[in-house]
Amino acid sequence: MFLPRLDTSLEALLERLSALHEPAILATLVATAGSTYRKAGARMLIEADGRLTGLLSGGCLEHDLREYARAALAAGCARVVEYDLRNADDLLYGIGAGCEGAMCILLEPIDPSGTLATQLRAAASGLAAGTPAALAMTFRGDADALGTRVLPAAELPAGTLARSGSFTRFTETLPVGDEQETWIQVLAPLPRMLVCGAGPDAEPLVTLLRSLRLPVTVSDHRPAYVDPSRFPGATLSLGSADSLGERLPLATFFAAVVMSHHLGSDESYLRVLAASAVAHVGLLGPRPRRERLLAALGADAQRLRGRLRGPVGLDIGAVTPEGIALAIAAELHALAAGRSGVPAGPRG
Repeated sequence: MFLPRLDTSLEALLERLSALHEPAILATLVATAGSTYRKAGARMLIEADGRLTGLLSGGCLEHDLREYARAALAAGCARVVEYDLRNADDLLYGIGAGCEGAMCILLEPIDPSGTLATQLRAAASGLAAGTPAALAMTFRGDADALGTRVLPAAELPAGTLARSGSFTRFTETLPVGDEQETWIQVLAPLPRMLVCGAGPDAEPLVTLLRSLRLPVTVSDHRPAYVDPSRFPGATLSLGSADSLGERLPLATFFAAVVMSHHLGSDESYLRVLAASAVAHVGLLGPRPRRERLLAALGADAQRLRGRLRGPVGLDIGAVTPEGIALAIAAELHALAAGRSGVPAGPRG
């Protein structure tokens, strides 16, 4: 089973790039070793005035990277910067971060109206439509060969896109010639989230999911609730719960959360989702309500076995709509990352 892509740094920097009128620096983390804040594939935009969109470290290296970026902008060519902070005396770089990791970063000028920006926007549009994108980053070799390009499917190694699946990312490093090294990264579309119910408590959940730049669709049968001003950046779908499968391509969604607060609608949503390929179905509400709904579903309830999570959300002691939204968003993120949601490190 493939895991979804949760790194939205490409989408974030392209959004910022569209507002610029002068070249900036595209910084791509192409290799890591040891413990690092971000992993290979993370990207950041560094503008001429030093403004950053995204992070490659926890802020430890960004000041230093600004200086390299200014030099790359002035020279008008790409360069590679490497940091190795695994040595106890990492003050060699004047940073003293103690991060115990090494990173290789490709810095390259990107013009908002240039070829690279145009190609990346086209790739991002394809990703939004459900089509994987392949990027090739040459980071070792002649200076004029360094940089990023979007690869057409015909130029990919055999089987690469097939291995990417619907919700995954495949990467590999390939030698090109004797002195040039290119990293090919296949990006899958982001995991799409479906919220079934547009009540007031859906607003903080959608806000959180959109803050992660995840694509979200909200469905409801009440016209007054399907208001774009309440769900900025989300796709809205108006219609009865039992028409959900007719209105939306359910096979494209990674997870759905049923939270209409209307018993009949929730039953219809669950019945439709039971017959769908949605991998994860969350149900808001207490356990007795869940059992009542499952009993009403009859034989269809068996089709939700292994997929239904109810009450949906991690147990963080949430009591407010915002806290409950946080618990749900955290569980969806953990599912997408293939994690259990337990503490990341030892206590004490």
